[in-house]
Amino acid sequence: MEKVKILLCEDDENLGMLLREYLQAKGFDVDLLPDGEAGYKAFVNGKYDLCVLDVMMPKKDGFTLAQDIRKINGVVPIVFLTAKSLKEDVLEGFKIGADDYITKPFSMEELLFRIEAILRRLNGKKNKMGNEYKLGKFTFDTQKQLLSIGDKQTKLTTKESELLSMLAQNVNNILERNYALKTIWVEDNYFNARSMDVYITKLRKLLKDDKEVEIINIHGKGYKLIVPEN
Repeated sequence: MEKVKILLCEDDENLGMLLREYLQAKGFDVDLLPDGEAGYKAFVNGKYDLCVLDVMMPKKDGFTLAQDIRKINGVVPIVFLTAKSLKEDVLEGFKIGADDYITKPFSMEELLFRIEAILRRLNGKKNKMGNEYKLGKFTFDTQKQLLSIGDKQTKLTTKESELLSMLAQNVNNILERNYALKTIWVEDNYFNARSMDVYITKLRKLLKDDKEVEIINIHGKGYKLIVPEN
C-alpha cells in the first residue's frame, strides 16, 4: 500500500525535524521544507496527499503559501500550525480553505489525530459509490467534487464537497448544525462553527445560478438545502 505523502513546512528546524521523524515513524512519507518559497516549489514539483504548514515562515508565510497551493489544487487537505490564537487568524485560515488549525504548543499525538481524522473522511468518501445529485438545474458529482450547471463546472474543495453532500443527503430537510460539525470538523467549537458559516456562504454563492436552489438558516437548529420538487 502506498504511503500517504505529507508536505511539512516549518521554519523551526528542531520542531520540523521532530515532527518529520514522528510522522515517518507512524508510516507517513514526509518532505520537510524550511520556508514558504521552498514549500511552494516542492508542491509544484511533487504529489502530496496532505499539507502541514506553519503560518509564520520567512520568504512566504503559511497563509500565502496555502493560497498559492489552492490555485493549483483546490482539494488537497491543509493543516495550519501557528503560535497565534487570535480568532481573526483562525478565520483567515479557514477562509483560505484550511481543513484544520493547530495552535502551538501542541502534542504530536494531537497532530496525528487531526491528520488521521482528515484522511478517514477522505477515504470514507472515496470508498462510497460515485453519487450524483440533481439539485435543481445543478448536477453535483460527489466523487469528482464537481458542481455543474449548463457548461459551467466548479471544482469544490474537500470541505465544500463534504458539506454540500450532507445538505444534498438531507435535501428539503434540516441538516443539524451539531451533527455536521462533528461529522466534518470532528469537534463542535467556536472556530469550527465559524468555519462552517464561511463554507455555507461559499456554497450559497456557488448555487446562485439557479434562483430556486438555496440554503436557508433554521434558527437554533441548522441548515436546509431547498431544491424544487420534480
